[in-house]
Amino acid sequence: MKLAVAGKGGAGKTTFSATASRLLARSGRDVVAIDADTNPNLHAALGVSNEDIQAVPFPPTSLVSRSFNGPMLNEPLAEVLDRHTLVAPDGVRLLRMGMPEHADEGCLCSAHAVVSALLGDLDALPETITLIDMEASPEHLSRGTAREANALVLIAEPYFRSLEAVKLQAKLAAETNIGRVVVVANKCRSDTDFAGISEFCNNYDLDLIARIPWGDEVLDADAATTPLLDFAPDSPVIEAVQQVCDLLTQSLPTEQAP
Repeated sequence: MKLAVAGKGGAGKTTFSATASRLLARSGRDVVAIDADTNPNLHAALGVSNEDIQAVPFPPTSLVSRSFNGPMLNEPLAEVLDRHTLVAPDGVRLLRMGMPEHADEGCLCSAHAVVSALLGDLDALPETITLIDMEASPEHLSRGTAREANALVLIAEPYFRSLEAVKLQAKLAAETNIGRVVVVANKCRSDTDFAGISEFCNNYDLDLIARIPWGDEVLDADAATTPLLDFAPDSPVIEAVQQVCDLLTQSLPTEQAP
């Protein structure tokens, strides 16, 4: 299963992706987390130091060749994962898409192609759950980077600009092969916050599947440069993320469970 996580900047995508990845790994599943943001920081949310992640090379664009069916890896998937992933806490394998090294170096089309090719080849590992933490832009959808995802998880905050971003990305995803698009209401301080997101989703026929409450501990964990799962393991936010994981993986064959 391949889950792409998207939404407006600051909506909570990276915290959700990191927490979900580690919770799924703790349940006994093989998890690959892909940081598909050109300003990568998923490693910090997982609990990986800057020094450790910098020792792992970005996947080079030479790994990908073009075909009529889209980008394809020209090296075995197992070798690519071994060479370009780092084992994060709880056994999550982390891979980063790539980032610009210099100003004016042009677009990052090739870096997006690497992610797309990886997602395609990950079909060969049906018992692996892959989470793709996407950047705060619809570019992953317009470029087809996440076309191979089985589901797109849109993280929504209870305010208009965040909801508009969710609507746009859901519209673009509907034009791809992504099998399912769902919305997770995040940072809900009250029933009123959730009701606003719910009404918006009803108006635009969006599949709202869960509610994650506001938690000051999320900000406190970030200030302490500590993953939420380690900083506040009993947080209601973590409990809500676990419920989302259960919902999204309940259709997986039972033999994939630990």
